[in-house]
Amino acid sequence: MASHAHHESDSYQLPEAKWRTGRNVLLLIALLSWAALAAGYFTNPNRFFESYLVAFCFAAFTLLGCMFFVFVQFLTGAAWSSSVRRFMENIMISVPAGFLLFIPVAVGATHLYSWTDPHLAMTDPVIHGKIAYLNEKSFMIRAAIFFALWSIWAYAVSYQSAKQDKTKSIMQMHAASKWSAPGLLVVMFGGSLASFDWIMSLNPHWYSTIFGLYCIAGGAGAFFAIITLIAQGFQSGGELKHSITKEHYHDLGKWMFALAVFWTYMAVSQYLLIWYANIPEETIYFRQRLVGGWTALSVFLPIGRFIIPFGLLVGRPAKRNPKVLRFAAIWIILMELLDMYWMIMPTFYPNGPSLHWLDLAALGGVISVLGLVFWSRFHRHPMVVVGDMRFEQGLHFHQV
Repeated sequence: MASHAHHESDSYQLPEAKWRTGRNVLLLIALLSWAALAAGYFTNPNRFFESYLVAFCFAAFTLLGCMFFVFVQFLTGAAWSSSVRRFMENIMISVPAGFLLFIPVAVGATHLYSWTDPHLAMTDPVIHGKIAYLNEKSFMIRAAIFFALWSIWAYAVSYQSAKQDKTKSIMQMHAASKWSAPGLLVVMFGGSLASFDWIMSLNPHWYSTIFGLYCIAGGAGAFFAIITLIAQGFQSGGELKHSITKEHYHDLGKWMFALAVFWTYMAVSQYLLIWYANIPEETIYFRQRLVGGWTALSVFLPIGRFIIPFGLLVGRPAKRNPKVLRFAAIWIILMELLDMYWMIMPTFYPNGPSLHWLDLAALGGVISVLGLVFWSRFHRHPMVVVGDMRFEQGLHFHQV
């Protein structure tokens, strides 16, 4: 009887009034941000493209981190995540909107990427050697292929999960798992190539084989931080009070902690590989970031991205404390943004960071579009995966 009451106390459909309020807030943010971006484009086009690239890459790698972990949930048959997996799926389904969000990057390619200059491509021996890969046509084709493949996989897995709400059949679980295995390869290979195209090629002389994993690791950390804040937001709004428990937050905290450590492993590995090889084409990346105003940021990043999250989340009580988790989640998101800024902006501002109101407008513009796609799903679908056989198990699981 107690178990029955436990279920009755949660409604899995978002009330219409709350849904409309959320949609209107996101529409307002989108309207203001894109109006500001339009003004920025006409008054300062160079800065518009630079700020927009930071916001776009932050969102793109967060989405890839999201896709990776949705596929992992299906492949491992995870029960703990069933209470929050619909949030993950609704973020993942916004991947096709990336097609539209990529348009400003495509338009600004000639400003952003030095290899688009035909004279430089012919006279610089390094760029000339990479011309078969680094040219505008193949750059656009690759982006189209990335988003097409990611969109197909995002839709296929989300479709099976939404269908399971109605059928309550194990067939959908198997179908989603079958899509998820090759999906991991699509995310990792596509994500690595995208990181080379969109970020690494800003300096076409530089290369790092581990760079794709570095970018995806950072995006995955930001994704778990966002899921934690979404779950807390829904609960503070009076939804899913009994469906997301301390046990679920404990696991989200563990993932934020683990990904902070994994990102550090990638960052240190990349640094050491470049340091002991001591090849000028590789060392230029860190040399650029250890001059002028960038020095302080380069020193702060390992502290902000590793030492602080590690200290915050290493203990069991911290992962079960809503306030500590909220602070850690916001901190991790800010650090991922800072890291993305540190990867992109020294190309354009070699003397040090240069903050601009367009940075905020670009972030608002990109996130509000993805947020609207995410939010629209709650109008038609329950907030949790009600048809999944593991949902019941997920409600009652406890940490060891």
